[in-house]
Amino acid sequence: MSGQGYDWVGQDVERVDAVDKVTGAARYTADLKFPRLLHAAVVRSSLPHARLLHVDLGPALSVPGVKAAVCGRDVPFHVGIYLKDQTVFACDRVRYVGDPVAAVAAESPEAAAEAASRIAIDYEPLEPVFDVERGLEPDAPRVHPELGRYECVPWITPEPGTNVCNHLKVRKGDFDAALKRCAHVIENRFAVPQVQHVPLEPHVSVARVDLAGRVEIHTSAQSPFTVRHLLCACFGFKHADVRVIVPHVGGGFGGKAGINLEPIATALALRCDGRPVRVAVDRSEEFYAVVVRQGLQASLTSGVDENGRVIAQKMRYVWDCGAYGGYGVNVVRAAGYTCGGAYAFDHVQGDSIGVYTNRPIGSAYRGFGMQEIHWALESQMDAVAREIGMDPVEFRLRNCLGPGKATVTGQVLDESAGDVATCIRKVACGIGLDVDRTDPSGGGPIRRGRGMACAVKAPAMPNDAASSVILKFCEDATLELSLSGVDIGQGLRTVAAQYAAQALKLPIESVRVHNLPDTHLSPYDWQTVASRQTWATGNAVLRAAEDCKRQLLETAASALGRPADALELDAGCVRDPDSGRSVPLDRLVMGYLFEDGHAVGGPVAACAHFVPEGLLFLDPETSQSKKPVAKWTFGAQGVEISVDTRTGEIRVDRVVACYDVGKVVHPSLIRGQTFGGIVQGLGTGLMEELVLDRTSGRIANATLADYKIPSSLDAPRMEAGFLETPQADGPLGARGVGEHTMIPTPAAIANALVDACGVRVHSMPLTAEKVLAALDAREAGREGGHRGS
Repeated sequence: MSGQGYDWVGQDVERVDAVDKVTGAARYTADLKFPRLLHAAVVRSSLPHARLLHVDLGPALSVPGVKAAVCGRDVPFHVGIYLKDQTVFACDRVRYVGDPVAAVAAESPEAAAEAASRIAIDYEPLEPVFDVERGLEPDAPRVHPELGRYECVPWITPEPGTNVCNHLKVRKGDFDAALKRCAHVIENRFAVPQVQHVPLEPHVSVARVDLAGRVEIHTSAQSPFTVRHLLCACFGFKHADVRVIVPHVGGGFGGKAGINLEPIATALALRCDGRPVRVAVDRSEEFYAVVVRQGLQASLTSGVDENGRVIAQKMRYVWDCGAYGGYGVNVVRAAGYTCGGAYAFDHVQGDSIGVYTNRPIGSAYRGFGMQEIHWALESQMDAVAREIGMDPVEFRLRNCLGPGKATVTGQVLDESAGDVATCIRKVACGIGLDVDRTDPSGGGPIRRGRGMACAVKAPAMPNDAASSVILKFCEDATLELSLSGVDIGQGLRTVAAQYAAQALKLPIESVRVHNLPDTHLSPYDWQTVASRQTWATGNAVLRAAEDCKRQLLETAASALGRPADALELDAGCVRDPDSGRSVPLDRLVMGYLFEDGHAVGGPVAACAHFVPEGLLFLDPETSQSKKPVAKWTFGAQGVEISVDTRTGEIRVDRVVACYDVGKVVHPSLIRGQTFGGIVQGLGTGLMEELVLDRTSGRIANATLADYKIPSSLDAPRMEAGFLETPQADGPLGARGVGEHTMIPTPAAIANALVDACGVRVHSMPLTAEKVLAALDAREAGREGGHRGS
């Protein structure tokens, strides 16, 4: 971790390799070592659900080199961004295998591991809850008996006395009455498992508390200001006494949003007399000890009239939030108000329900619940079209959203909202769904098929989520841009520099972006989530640039003796177009000095922020609202696959994508985002799943040897196109697209499987075993398909 330039971070040292005695995994110290660094080992629950009767730290403290040991009774503080349902360490009970129970800090990793192994813990096992269906039963064990006492934000609605941590209801029109008028009623169930983010860099945090009680955190995170705020809420610190520094982050995908290891590191650092403490998870722990993507059980009922219009739509999304719902409850909420996807349904009954289980903690993941619900909804739309004998492309066009149509929450879209219908048409044409789709295999074992799916996502964020920036000129007219959005590979630095350069008519080489966020020195930014940085930070950059431009023109007006509104920026100078006279920026950015010695103006700098305007809360009973979200990004993907009917293996040969992004800011970056999202979507669609050992409650495939992710060998031929319907409040018309690119991929593959083989698999991932079972079931005369369970 980089810490150069801070008083307790110093000398370069050789990379030191050590072996963790607990796991046998290699551990590495940083090339830039924190002087007098202590190493932490966390003791985690070995049981999925149990009362915690006693924790004895004494034996650990007797190990040479141990400086501190801590458990729940020492820091019985709650933490959570939306629902504060988790303590730093388990206090009264443990709720999943991996729940932190205690931790030690020592001079070496070996000493820390030895001390951790000596901590004695007494448990009283309790019946675990591994499935949401069981969690909803009246007699199910309560994962959080004290749910009614937790603090939460007003728009999250836990149900005390149950395992429901949030429930969002969408009621529009009269579903029951409309269903009775339908010519066709089709019902299906779908399932999505928990999956892991698998970032290149596992979670790691270093904390130090100085002798004056000031806290400094270096952490691999997506949200430095949120980390600071949540630490202050947890420990009672003043915000000005907590400094959070985020170096270059090796991947996040939502798993490093919110807060993770930082409270554990802080709890130890409070007992270590000014010495820094490093807490990290190894690759195996990354699969279960930190957050994962939530699982989903979905039930859908579609009522269709004789013209192929869906007039009644029921959706029940039940989320496996795992042991704690601090962040995951907002995934539940976002899925609820987006439950209708890219479609205009007049009569809706939607329920999005978060359920506690004794599985790993569910949280944010790229797409924030959207891939999961689109897996269900887009599979359902395809199935409905086929059932009523309508072409799936035409069926989507007949039912999709567009200008003047209302979402499930009653928001009427305007002309700037995006054009999903054109996305559908372009993808259908690009993948060949508009031509004869006769399978050229001639009945052989390799069957080919094509399918498509739509996608939509809005930013799931508070109505006052803010981004701010600082612009200031150097003496040579180089522009420095400071921002706190975390660049985790999406190209934020490049895009911000583009906006600033274009607004101030500068060559991009003259812009320097400072972006290793430091809450003491950097401007505020809410979080790097929700595909919001190009949109939110981009707007802030343009506003700050406008202020800088005003200052430059006002100073130049005095220098040239002309009104400021008669002047213009032009390639590194301010020019008077009427006379042709100009003043170079390097004579203006620090103020202008006249020949007689008097000066005007001063150093040119500006700060600006962006907060979305006009957002309104959802109605608590129906979720209706004129503007519950700031923007929508629509798109579609089509896939072409080959299926080996002898083995059930699916190979994705080609993917065509189209998204309405408002404005393409950087063509190479947006193509990279799209192709990366497609490949990540292939992973969750075809191979990724956290497998639970239901006897022990452990994750059975918590290694990269057993948990498969796509490699370059799995990447298909990919093509991407983009529409540019300008977003009304977007910077130069742009809207976010980073997460959207992986949302429709699994559903498109499932729909292509139906096209190829006539069988539908209802649960992700689409493994060879499931496909082969569906083919065998069809051949045996039974209804094909793996129904969600």
